[in-house]
Amino acid sequence: MNTKLGTLYGISLGPGDPGLITRRAWELLAGNGHWTYPVRKKNSESYALDIALRAGLECPQAHTALHFPMTHDADILARYWLEAAETVLALLQRGDDVLFLVEGDASTYSTFGHLQRSVRALQADVNVEIVPGVSSFHAAAARAGEALADVDDTIAIVPAGYGIAQIERMLNDFDTLVLLKVKPLLDDIIDLLRRRDLLAHGWFVEKAGAPEERMVHDLVSLQGQKVNYLSLLIIKNPGRQRSEMQRGCRKKKDTSDE
Repeated sequence: MNTKLGTLYGISLGPGDPGLITRRAWELLAGNGHWTYPVRKKNSESYALDIALRAGLECPQAHTALHFPMTHDADILARYWLEAAETVLALLQRGDDVLFLVEGDASTYSTFGHLQRSVRALQADVNVEIVPGVSSFHAAAARAGEALADVDDTIAIVPAGYGIAQIERMLNDFDTLVLLKVKPLLDDIIDLLRRRDLLAHGWFVEKAGAPEERMVHDLVSLQGQKVNYLSLLIIKNPGRQRSEMQRGCRKKKDTSDE
């Protein structure tokens, strides 16, 4: 008799505050599923696992750390993704439900998307459920006491690694800009905001909701400082030039003469 294939769950835990774990995620974590969670180095701590433990959930005996190294080498990444997918698929094939713990939201810049695709590349009929959660930028905006968007505001959420030139172009096109993973370019971004006279309209948030959370409105004070990988910037551009309204929507700019 064939064993029924288990389900792979992407369990969103929010960015750090255990109080932001959803009821659906809690129910699954309190069940009988096999916990898996990402680590950057073998035998290192998992930020996602720490959120669950700080919530008072008890890590079951059935748990497995999956190693996802911090590298841009495609060959190295492919090898580790395959190893993780094979580990998860073996659990699913023996009938276990596999719960992959994710900080933030599992559908937004998450390792879960890669894992899901890698598992389904090995076996296409694997059942997957993504449990949505609070993203880091929503939590950061709440902590800053700022709305991300009002009425017909535009908003962009992008990794800062696209570079200063792209960030400046987006400042012209969006009322709110959320820059993720700002650590490598933070000083350059602050210089850009100074030149654009937008320093007063920016908030830096690091590890939103975690005990080590840091929020800074005086962005100049961050120049030259080391910041955590889990950090972001929310930038408002109140003086952005907008097109006129047409039937409740912004009128598309005419570029025929450009």
